[in-house]
Amino acid sequence: MRLVVRALTVAAAAATALLIGTSGAQATANGSDPVFDNPPAGTATIGILATKLTHADATARLRSSGITWSSSGGCSNRNNATCTSFDQVNLTTIQGIQTLRSASGCAINVTGGTETGHASGTYSHWNGYKLDTSLSTCLNNYIQGNFSSIGGSKWESGAGNIYYKEGNHWDITYYNCGGC
Repeated sequence: MRLVVRALTVAAAAATALLIGTSGAQATANGSDPVFDNPPAGTATIGILATKLTHADATARLRSSGITWSSSGGCSNRNNATCTSFDQVNLTTIQGIQTLRSASGCAINVTGGTETGHASGTYSHWNGYKLDTSLSTCLNNYIQGNFSSIGGSKWESGAGNIYYKEGNHWDITYYNCGGC
């Protein structure tokens, strides 16, 4: 059953990527090659073209959902580790945090996006899959009470997204939008 739900979620994300575009931007890894999102092990394995957002597009979407963001440097430059940038974030990542906000009813403050300074990897901040959020009692209780513990300080949503309580923040990996 879980594989079927994930396959449907992946298929919905593919349809979303094809139907929803912002600024006519094509997703690329190095300016010419498309970036394909492969779901985690145990899920359907179809390639999805990741729709990338500009910082302005992403913040407009966050603002419309009542989600705030902050940076230690008070800036949004993707190449500055003290900034919080959403430049080149995946559309499904922004939709995922919007889904979390709507489902939980919790205030959410994003403290990390696609800026440099995070760990590298396919499903990284830089590649648009991860966001960091401030801890709060409401968010902590929602994640830990509604998602499956997968060991350590990690929880997995029914959609397969991973929530890692990493010291003073949540490090969230969005493979999809979580049922948006």
